[in-house]
Amino acid sequence: MPEGYAQVLALAPIALAGSLIYGVTGFGAALVAIPLATHFVPLPFALAVFVLIDLANSLRLGLEAPRHVVRAEVARLVPMIVVGTVLGVTALVNMPRRGGLLALGCFVVAFALYSLLVRGPRGTVGRGWAYLAGLAGGVTSTLFGAGGPPYAIYLSQRNLSKESFRATLALTSVASISLRLAAFALTGLMSDRRVWIAAAVALPAAWIGISAASHLFTRIRRETLMRAVALLLLATGGSLVARALG
Repeated sequence: MPEGYAQVLALAPIALAGSLIYGVTGFGAALVAIPLATHFVPLPFALAVFVLIDLANSLRLGLEAPRHVVRAEVARLVPMIVVGTVLGVTALVNMPRRGGLLALGCFVVAFALYSLLVRGPRGTVGRGWAYLAGLAGGVTSTLFGAGGPPYAIYLSQRNLSKESFRATLALTSVASISLRLAAFALTGLMSDRRVWIAAAVALPAAWIGISAASHLFTRIRRETLMRAVALLLLATGGSLVARALG
């Protein structure tokens, strides 16, 4: 549990930064917010707070342009997200704090390196990869609050327009985050009232980030933003690995 409300207040600017990134790219909020938040509050508390913020953000973004959603992709991803969520919550309940920090740091660093090193056209992958992406996303969503990367990697290689990519990813996230919230509630992570207070405090800042991102979406090159995000992830993930090993 956080030691006081100073730590809770520190989550508001983190929520704003994560939501700004999420609003432009359709994913990545948790990859920035959760590692930064764990410098102020324990990982389970951060996961519980940001599942509420993430659900509010994904609903807002998913309903913004429903005509761009590729529903066939969502239908392929969601069943395996359910399976991955069950596996992830089982691991979360039994994972020690140090192990959780180390796993989160390694995951973030790996994704950052992937984003920085893999460039150029990546082709179009087959539909079958949706099932692996859904499974992986369900696991990482529950363990680290970050289901977006597996979905984003898959959808980015399905030859979708920028608008369809973001809208489809947002709607997929609604399903993923809803399942994560249900799993957290069953394990007792949502029972602390300070979780709800922290989310209520941080949500206005998060929606400011989403609003600003909506204006930026049509003006900024996604590749430029993703490179900046990857560099930030590399730094935050590395700091978590160092903390876990230290």
